[in-house]
Amino acid sequence: MSSGENFTIETPEQTSLDFSLAGIGSRFLALAGDLAIQFVVGFVLFIAIILLIPAMRFATPLASQWLVGAFILGIFLLNSGYFAFFETIWNGQTPGKRFAQIRVIKDDGRPVSAYDAIARNLLRVVDEMPGLYAVGVISILFSKRSKRLGDYVAGTVVVHEKKIQEARPFFEAKTDASFSAYDMSLVTLEEFNVIETFLNRRDSFDPSLRTTMAAKIARRMSEKLGASVAGWPQTEKFLEAIYEQFRSTGRFHTR
Repeated sequence: MSSGENFTIETPEQTSLDFSLAGIGSRFLALAGDLAIQFVVGFVLFIAIILLIPAMRFATPLASQWLVGAFILGIFLLNSGYFAFFETIWNGQTPGKRFAQIRVIKDDGRPVSAYDAIARNLLRVVDEMPGLYAVGVISILFSKRSKRLGDYVAGTVVVHEKKIQEARPFFEAKTDASFSAYDMSLVTLEEFNVIETFLNRRDSFDPSLRTTMAAKIARRMSEKLGASVAGWPQTEKFLEAIYEQFRSTGRFHTR
């Protein structure tokens, strides 16, 4: 569910993952950056074509026509594939989104796939109509989760991602040796996915929210595994230990 600018994911394990929804302002800031990049790339291509056409006329009669055709195809790919390409390889971000510190994720908090990125951007041409993203803006304003039409089709949502300087990268920390080996048969795949989502996203949370979420998930898992965990950062180390031990069983799957 969502409330105001907050986006809360209720997991099957009765654990909440909280995100801050990206509004029109931050999304247009990201869009402005992306459009600027597209314009610069398109302008460079245009200048290159202008310079090459006179030389190509001396090659073959159709060379200049092929060159113009290649330019048109390049502009089409630039306009149509730019957003889907970057959202696929940058885990839901384009250069503009990275600058604005926002990211596209699935409705359940998981990263977007190539299919999701393509699906949400196929509707971009409709969201742009009749100009200045009028359809998209109206959709965002009337949506509880600030969704444009492409987000409805792909099942995605755009959230803020605030960087925390003191937060360590996910794979930097090693499993704390003070934690015992737990019975991983008690941990479900859904619970592992919740832990994985939190560990991958924790660097984007405000410190207070990060601490609260770690405590909620750790409390749930400590009760199930019969462990004793007291306070942060032990809660995160506990979740890291579960993550590593579960992965070693080979029961996880790549998403």
